[in-house]
Amino acid sequence: MVWALLQFLLISRVPVRSEGISDSTGLVAGTNDEATTRRLTEIYEAIYDGAESFLRAEYTICAWFVAAFSIVVFVLVSWGTGWDFARGAFTALSFVLGACTSILSGYLGMKVAVYSNVRTTVSAQKSGWKSCFNVAFRAGAVMGFALCGLGIFMLYVTLLAFRVHYPLPEDWIYLTECLTGYGLGGSSIAMFGRVGGGIYTKAADVGADLVGKVVHGIPEDDPRNPATIADNVGDNVGDVAGMGSDLFGSFAESTCAALVLGSSIGISGGWDAMVFPVAVSAVGIFVCLLCSFIATDLRPVRAEKDVETSLKVQLISTTILMIPAVYGAAEGFLPQEFMLKATVGSEVLTLQPWHAFLCVSMGAVGGLIIGLITEYYTSHSYKPVRELADSCKTGAATNMIYGIALGYKSAIIPVLVLAIVVYGSFKLGDMYGVSLAAIGFLSNLATGLTIDVYGPVCDNAGGIAEMAELDPYVREKTDALDAAGNTTAA
Repeated sequence: MVWALLQFLLISRVPVRSEGISDSTGLVAGTNDEATTRRLTEIYEAIYDGAESFLRAEYTICAWFVAAFSIVVFVLVSWGTGWDFARGAFTALSFVLGACTSILSGYLGMKVAVYSNVRTTVSAQKSGWKSCFNVAFRAGAVMGFALCGLGIFMLYVTLLAFRVHYPLPEDWIYLTECLTGYGLGGSSIAMFGRVGGGIYTKAADVGADLVGKVVHGIPEDDPRNPATIADNVGDNVGDVAGMGSDLFGSFAESTCAALVLGSSIGISGGWDAMVFPVAVSAVGIFVCLLCSFIATDLRPVRAEKDVETSLKVQLISTTILMIPAVYGAAEGFLPQEFMLKATVGSEVLTLQPWHAFLCVSMGAVGGLIIGLITEYYTSHSYKPVRELADSCKTGAATNMIYGIALGYKSAIIPVLVLAIVVYGSFKLGDMYGVSLAAIGFLSNLATGLTIDVYGPVCDNAGGIAEMAELDPYVREKTDALDAAGNTTAA
């Protein structure tokens, strides 16, 4: 969370001040265009007000839902455990904490994205690519590291609080079962954020395109089209806040599932062994932090062709570094041998740290393979997308048929990889191994979220550039940044 704050402070150093073009400085002018600066501020404030209004309305509904459903959780859990009100109360409390953490993460992500998009536009006016790329990338990093850090912090603090009531290792199964409400709370908000925000996003996007391109024949994000504000608002509430809540839900669920399935490890291995899944996620944050320097400092973006490569290097480098980091965590947190109850039957498995290490590593490497395959099928740099674009020459029908066929084809290798990871991890560590593999898939979540948020920030920056009627070069630069972000995010 401290790293997220530092990234935000770096973004805040970029002033919202338009800089035009002069012969002496190329793309950088020495004077401030006050009228354009006022226009940039006006557009930025309109997008901020729209996103704020939407999230306020959405989260008000979420608050009522959380309040009502927490009572349902309390009653049902208490009834299902023989009227154990302590377990019911703890589960309801963890549900509320998970929901509140998800809401806070989504809201902070929206605030930072809106704060950063206009600064990306301003940075794109300058010569070179490093400045505008770094602003957008750091905006994503604020969301990625804040969400992961806050999620792990709240999860572990909740674990410690519940441990006061369940101090004995034999009772830790009840502790982890109460903690499942945390993942449920995160997923409940993800449902509102992803579905509600997603519907708004697509409705605003299509509406703006229809009224602009189809009805009036004007370019996308033309300042004469007021619907473009709603379109840009949608990017922030759907692709940033909604995506953040969605991935937080996945992260919380996978971690809580691993804790429940591995609760019996605490009897033979102690507290450190039981919280090994949380340690893996924490190690992932530090790995992502180190690798972020590659994109911003060690190998900065100097040309358009470097943008997609820089983002792809982030995914590859974090996965490679996660393997030795996870091995160190396994050796440090897990005993040389520990006992695990099988999910089905009464068998007790004897596992070693390398079993857990391999399960997490298979998930991390499997996630990278799926990501690279997805990039091959969605990037304009490779053959499939170019062939799809070429099919448009013969009409919309062939384009749709080719696109659907390409989508089916792109799923073959990811499904096989997923099946291999699930089978291999199950053979190594039963369902606990599968849950560790799921955590491996999300081990570099901070980097994944960084890239996810980077895309909408660049998209918004391009819309602001066109609405403020900046030089066309600015829009071309932000579109190039956005195109690479869309591919890598996929």
